Amino acid sequence: MANLKEVRNRIASVNTTMQITSAMKMVSAAKLKKAQDNILQLRPYANKLKSIIQNVSAGLDISENIYARQNDQAKNILIIPISSNRGLAGAFNSNVQKKLNETILNIQNKYPSVTVSVLPIGKKITEYSRKRKLNILNLENIKVDLFELSEKPKFENAALVADAVLKLFLDKKLDAIYLVYNQFKNPAVQISLMEEFLPIRKSEEIQQTTIDYIFEPNRDYIVNELIPQALKTQLFKALLDSNASEHGARMTAMHKATDNAKELIRTLKIDYNKARQAAITKEILEIVAGAEALKS
Repeated sequence: MANLKEVRNRIASVNTTMQITSAMKMVSAAKLKKAQDNILQLRPYANKLKSIIQNVSAGLDISENIYARQNDQAKNILIIPISSNRGLAGAFNSNVQKKLNETILNIQNKYPSVTVSVLPIGKKITEYSRKRKLNILNLENIKVDLFELSEKPKFENAALVADAVLKLFLDKKLDAIYLVYNQFKNPAVQISLMEEFLPIRKSEEIQQTTIDYIFEPNRDYIVNELIPQALKTQLFKALLDSNASEHGARMTAMHKATDNAKELIRTLKIDYNKARQAAITKEILEIVAGAEALKS
């Protein structure tokens, strides 16, 4: 059994770790409240706007809607994975990595000669992409810190990134764009998603129907103004989802770590008391044995 000093040092070390995990849990809980409010307020608007755009696209010809351009032999596809800048968030970042690998594999199976590029948002997924030597897209002339965008999502910055990739799609340098991120469900549950960003496809509910819309002011305005705005909102929603998921995952992970530290301290204290009792018993036996030796 370890001596008393070693056990005391171990208890002190675990206690310090528990204080750190408890503080991180409280910080994440405070940040989660704001992040959760942001995504829950934006999600209904973003989902409804996406549905409207899909419905409108159903009433437009491919020649009228440049954002619905599809290519059965896609050559260049972009994936935008979103992660956190820091770890200690359980399986949050590893789930994004797994979903990214799964998406790349599915695309390569569907389009054998495709070139897959990634635009990682967040430090962890950027490091992973470099480690795997993935083809990282370099957005030139865009003054947006993608690490900061992951930690502090702002619509104006998300709009700049969306504009850059939209331009590549309209210039036919990209045939499709996908988003990979964690969707926030509750603080303990995050769902890894692969979401198609471009091209815009018709909603499944209206695939078999013909819809004739009256456009006001005109079709060109809808295509050139409303659809890009909807796509920017879709990217911003993914960033807010990821941000809320990160804080929820970290809070849950730190809560479990704190509980584990408490249990470990309880076990170590039992071991310490046993070692202390054994040491006391040993000293008593030595004293008794010494007294008996003096008598004899």
